[in-house]
Amino acid sequence: MSNKVIIFSAPSGAGKSTIVNHILGRYPELEFSISATSRSPRGTEVNGKEYYFFPVEEFRKKIEEDSFVEYEEVYPGSFYGTLKSEVRRIWDKGHVIVFDIDVKGGVNLKRIFGDKAFSIFIQAPSIEELRSRLIHRGTDSPEAIEKRVAKAAEEMTYADRFDHILINDDLESALKEADIIVGEFIAR
Repeated sequence: MSNKVIIFSAPSGAGKSTIVNHILGRYPELEFSISATSRSPRGTEVNGKEYYFFPVEEFRKKIEEDSFVEYEEVYPGSFYGTLKSEVRRIWDKGHVIVFDIDVKGGVNLKRIFGDKAFSIFIQAPSIEELRSRLIHRGTDSPEAIEKRVAKAAEEMTYADRFDHILINDDLESALKEADIIVGEFIAR
């Protein structure tokens, strides 16, 4: 099981977190990679659990020190990245790394890790369904929902750059399919 990674990416509202949490609960050899960010903790978020939180200047310093496998400046001054130390920490335990990352980050990680990586694109059955899920989630304003939907439409054009497209139209079926494909990759 040497140094493998599984990358999950999806547009907002496709059900990625639900599927990732299910997979992590099913396979004890999998471990979630905690990303670094320059944003402040929200709500009950804890440093080293949901994210590694760094002030912008410290994040930039880590970029200069080549501390990241990959990073992205999502908005000016808003950074997210994968620390090399996090990859080492998980691989040193003999575990398979699970990334839950935005679509562009997923494409980058696949390019970086190559054959060691299995990349999965989770897709809602349609843009209409995605919009409906975001509305029912009740966490965003109508303007924010339309922004997310537009971004999702753009992100869906990246699907063919992933090893597997998992269409989440029925959660039970999607979870079963995820179990199978992840199990096969781990066994390889």
